[in-house]
Amino acid sequence: MITRTVSKNPRTTRGDLVNDLQRAGTKVTKATISNTLRHQGLKSCSARRVPLLKPVHVQARLKFAREHLDDPEEDWENVIWSDETKIELFGKNSTRRVWRRKNAELHPKNTIPTVKYGGGNIMLWGCFSAKGPGRLIRVKERMNGAMYREILSDNLLPSARALKMKRGWVFQHDNDPKHTARATKEWLRKKHFKVLEWPSQSPDLNPIENLWRELKVRVAQRQPQNITALEEICMEEWAKIPATVFLHNQEL
Repeated sequence: MITRTVSKNPRTTRGDLVNDLQRAGTKVTKATISNTLRHQGLKSCSARRVPLLKPVHVQARLKFAREHLDDPEEDWENVIWSDETKIELFGKNSTRRVWRRKNAELHPKNTIPTVKYGGGNIMLWGCFSAKGPGRLIRVKERMNGAMYREILSDNLLPSARALKMKRGWVFQHDNDPKHTARATKEWLRKKHFKVLEWPSQSPDLNPIENLWRELKVRVAQRQPQNITALEEICMEEWAKIPATVFLHNQEL
């Protein structure tokens, strides 16, 4: 019963199982439940947060994967990846635990669907390539299309020059409305920037997500106590991430 229950609903807690079994006339402890599930190859893990995907998103991601399946490594080395992220001053976002088998962390039952970020203590825009970090800046106001184009104007080309990108380098950003606005597309066209076509609801395909995780771990270890310190530490730690980490994330 225990294994069948958690296989059907991985978010079932040990307390839920204890209560269910008691109602069925069987008294067990939480430790017994843990041991039983462990013997079946199941362990309690934090549920992965993944984008909430509709069928159209799944098809777009599959199309993207097929189109780029045979792209040579040199092509990916000539991409500048970009994104925005929020950094919390204190604490971590809440987690949910699930019972799962090894290598099953991305099964839909074992994940928590998410949408784009809500509020946060500071918002950052950054970019990188296989050669290393591009610029990282704090977005101090609510970003709109005009502000986004200003960020690109001030930071994208300088990053490309600093990274010594080859001729014909490609820029990646997601399908946020600010990124896909007509004015932004026209600005990119006039600047002759080649943009990588990107499937919607696919932040997990962007290797910069691994760098955001690396940055957040580094920042948390330094325990900033106020927003000013948080921003300063973010900039310092971004600059200290070894180039080998950027290359590794490019290859993921």
